[in-house]
Amino acid sequence: MTTSRETTGTKERQMAAAGAGGAKGAGGHAGHGGRGGHDAHDAHDERLRRWRLVLGPDGAESTGRALTGQDAARDGALSALYGGGKKPGGRGGTGRSAGLGASAPAVARWLGDIRTYFPGPVVQVMQRDAIDRLGLSALLLEPEMLAAVEPDVHLVGTLLSLNKAMPETTRETARAVVRKVVEDLERRLASRTRATLTGALDRSAATARPRPGDIDWDRTIRANLKNYLPEHRTVVPERLVGHRRAARSVRKEVILCIDQSGSMAASVVHAAVFGAVLASMRTLSTRLVVFDTAVADLTDQLDDPVDVLFGTQLGGGTDINRALAYCQSRITRPADTVVVLISDLYEGGIRDEMLERAAAMTASGVQFVTLLSLSDEGAPAYDRAHAAALGALGAPAFACTPDLFPEVMAAALEKRPLPVPDPGADVPFRPPYPGHQGGL
Repeated sequence: MTTSRETTGTKERQMAAAGAGGAKGAGGHAGHGGRGGHDAHDAHDERLRRWRLVLGPDGAESTGRALTGQDAARDGALSALYGGGKKPGGRGGTGRSAGLGASAPAVARWLGDIRTYFPGPVVQVMQRDAIDRLGLSALLLEPEMLAAVEPDVHLVGTLLSLNKAMPETTRETARAVVRKVVEDLERRLASRTRATLTGALDRSAATARPRPGDIDWDRTIRANLKNYLPEHRTVVPERLVGHRRAARSVRKEVILCIDQSGSMAASVVHAAVFGAVLASMRTLSTRLVVFDTAVADLTDQLDDPVDVLFGTQLGGGTDINRALAYCQSRITRPADTVVVLISDLYEGGIRDEMLERAAAMTASGVQFVTLLSLSDEGAPAYDRAHAAALGALGAPAFACTPDLFPEVMAAALEKRPLPVPDPGADVPFRPPYPGHQGGL
């Protein structure tokens, strides 16, 4: 009988093997130059090769396909994790149980093998599966193990959850791994975020009576083209367009309130990066608050998102009401404040008070946004009743990818409708709207 765990392992193996199926190893056959019937033979042979990698050793008989060279190495790496093959550096296995064992050298060799034989995205999937399926978290506390791992957001989440148990000999290596991921995210997200939000802040600070040095001449000319005088070949600037000289002072305040429960790991990583980017903008005052059943203000660490991440403690309970109470106490200019709550809304505190605080902030002029996740992981699990209640208060709740976040923040700063993802996309739901009927 096939157990549910074996079935899951088979499906995971199929996804990993499919990601590597197109890369022919030393055991693959060379093409025949496209000669007539040889093409059909090559296509059939390639299909058998792919199926053999997907099915594992159990598929050797049904496909009649032997693997050699790099294909055999790929098959061994897959079988070590998903079952049915030889253990790295050990004896052959007879069942479908995974074969990495608890040996750090063996796992380190396996990590090196998968980076050799599989593309980057597949490597990250297999690493994540190894941590989840085989309980390898403890091995990540060893410096030589961390050096062999391909860094990604999920690995950072695992390291942060192990932060308190991490020995000093591993801490610096772990920080280097986290910093690499953070720097990669900053390179991808920072410039677009600054450009988008600078434009939003400029538009929100527009004035009809700018000082001479603050006139936006391009927009002024476009706004006055109707006043063009052909005989003088000039435009009469009847209406000036420009911006207030607000660079010397803060125009908007942003509070990022982040749920640091274990399920929010990827969101915490992205939020720390965005918090650092926002804090670098002179016309924004950014506060970063993380919470579980307690609340921690990490604003003074925003110059380095790695420090922010190591200041979090993933796991534990959730008291959103207490976190919102703290954020509410720090608001001095409600009409110029955006509060972004990043949480799956599984409240362990006082539900009614949580909703009352959100309603009070919204009524005072605060732009209140709830992100059920801030990651690329697709639709998250979340408390639908709380999400619906917040949406009814005018505080829309939706999942947000890192690429969409700058647009969400720009809309919030300008107090225009938020770019809520299309309901047909891979997001949990669209906030209620007037006339909405039915449940979520």
